Amino acid sequence: MDGMRSPIIASAGLVNLPHLVLLDARGSDAAYAAGHLPHAHHAQPDRYLSAPDDPRRGGRHPLPPFEQWLAQLGAWGIDRDSNVVIYDDQAGANAAARAWWMLRSVGHENVFVLDGGVDPSLEQSTEVPQTRAKPPYPATTNGWRPTATIEDVEARRNDPSWKILDVRSAERYRGETEPIDPVAGHIPGALNLPFTRNLANGRFKSPNELRAQYEQFLGDTDPDRLVVHCGSGITACHTLLALEAAGLEGASLYVGSWSEWCRNEDRPKQNART
Repeated sequence: MDGMRSPIIASAGLVNLPHLVLLDARGSDAAYAAGHLPHAHHAQPDRYLSAPDDPRRGGRHPLPPFEQWLAQLGAWGIDRDSNVVIYDDQAGANAAARAWWMLRSVGHENVFVLDGGVDPSLEQSTEVPQTRAKPPYPATTNGWRPTATIEDVEARRNDPSWKILDVRSAERYRGETEPIDPVAGHIPGALNLPFTRNLANGRFKSPNELRAQYEQFLGDTDPDRLVVHCGSGITACHTLLALEAAGLEGASLYVGSWSEWCRNEDRPKQNART
């Protein structure tokens, strides 16, 4: 843990970052228009962080084409020298962690999520930033960080050498409530550790606390044999961020998540009544 640079940053740390690019990952256009951190671009998740199509094939928030993402980073003025800080209004769970994961996928090192999200006490602006666009980001990778398909999850959910982690609330996992998707419940074999357990008083736990939490969860399972999912592949990135902050990298994102799984009639489902 010593010497590791955390991917989570406090608001006080912003003043020390050169070549700063801010991304506002809140879903609401109205909230962004009403006030955002000065010079922050609106990385609205449905427009820029996903490419919705048929939720039966990829869930509610499938990833956009990789080349499209590289072009969008250039449009926001992001290059290899940029320090990118991303925030939302749900302690990173709205979409800030998803944008972080996507930036890390292209090989960008200096990308951070603002701890606690947007703070009303910080200066706000209603001006949309005017940035001189740059060429598409020069990725040092060939594609996204590790992901899992619905077939991968089916193959791994009963394999004792793998763990499938559902980060939704315990109530949604048990199938007692489902406010978004058409079927309540969870993937049989998946374990539950809600993303909110990454937080204490609305901010991320310390790296040591997160490491202890996830080492206990993983047991003898290596992090690169962990698949993380949520409802649609957005909030799961909050736990992937926590794992990296803890020094436990390598887990895969099941992008389609429950929103894809539950819409496929041939996939088994489990809830409090089954």
